[in-house]
Amino acid sequence: MQLRERLTAAMKDAMRNRDSLRLSAIRMVLSSVKNRDIELRREMNDQEITETIVTLCKQRRESIRLFKEAGRQELVDKEEAELALMQEFLPQQLTREELEALVAQAISETSATSGKDMGKVMKHLQPLVSGRADGKLVSEVVKQKLA
Repeated sequence: MQLRERLTAAMKDAMRNRDSLRLSAIRMVLSSVKNRDIELRREMNDQEITETIVTLCKQRRESIRLFKEAGRQELVDKEEAELALMQEFLPQQLTREELEALVAQAISETSATSGKDMGKVMKHLQPLVSGRADGKLVSEVVKQKLA
C-alpha cells in the first residue's frame, strides 16, 4: 500500500474512532502533501511524501524545544503527541550502530580522509538515510568518524 493511501486510511480510522488529535495530525500531513502536489504540479511519490513528513517532524521538534524554553508544558505535550503520530508513517529509523556502519562504508567508498571531505560523504549518505535518520545525528557521526 502506498504512503498516500495509508495516510488516507488512517484518517478515516481516526474519524470513525473520534480520535481528534490523530485526525488533526494526519490532516495536517495530508494538507502539506496536497500543497506540495500543487506546487510541483504533479502527484508526489512515496519518497517525496516521506521527505515532507520528515520536514513536518523537524518543525515539531523545534516547536517542542521552544515551548520547553517558554515553560509551556501543555503545548509540549501536544507537539510530542503529533510528532509520535507522524513518525508512524516514516520508515523504520536507523539505530546509531547501523548509522555508524553506513557512515564508515560511505567514508571508504568516497575515499574521505578529513573534515574537508564531509560534504562528499554527506552527499553519498543522503539517499541511504533519507527519512530514516535525523540529519543532525548523521552530521555528528560523520564529523566524529572523520576526526
